[in-house]
Amino acid sequence: MFSLTIAAIVFGVIFVAELPDKTALASLMLGTRYRAGYVFCGIAAAFAVHVVVAIAAGSLLTLLPHRWVQGVVGVLFLAGAAMILWQHSGDEDEETMKPPADQSFWKVAGSGFMLILVAEFGDLTQIMTANLAARYGDPLSVGIGAVLALWAVAGIGILGGRALMKRVPLRLITKIAAAVMVALAGFSLYEALS
Repeated sequence: MFSLTIAAIVFGVIFVAELPDKTALASLMLGTRYRAGYVFCGIAAAFAVHVVVAIAAGSLLTLLPHRWVQGVVGVLFLAGAAMILWQHSGDEDEETMKPPADQSFWKVAGSGFMLILVAEFGDLTQIMTANLAARYGDPLSVGIGAVLALWAVAGIGILGGRALMKRVPLRLITKIAAAVMVALAGFSLYEALS
């Protein structure tokens, strides 16, 4: 049974977690070089695949004891925070991708699909989606909320990300995202130990 409340909660959590992610920057980069519609189709398809994988993993997590799940989630949040800080500790250059010679739909959408598919595998939002699926036991509502959030961030990255990057430094966005992940890790580890 679909729950609009669960879908809305998941949308908010995943949207906030994905905004400072590297895929938002990849969406921005691809959107400035290629037709936005082509880029969005590829990215949207990759996110749909990731949500399906996360929902399946979340369903498996419900079989584990709650303390174990919270402990694993806490460690994964800490790892995610470390990864974000480590990836952005050097220079702030955006990732570069050589544009395909052929600007056809399949080449551009395929480039976006492959970039996001590889970049998002095991990413924080995929782990969070799995955790939310395990927590709520409602894969349809969690899946719809997560997909819509990821698509919204991709759309923002493609169409309006450059304006945000001019006003807010990437280093600040990265530090805020890492702090949120450390807080979530602390909460999950506290639940696991108490």
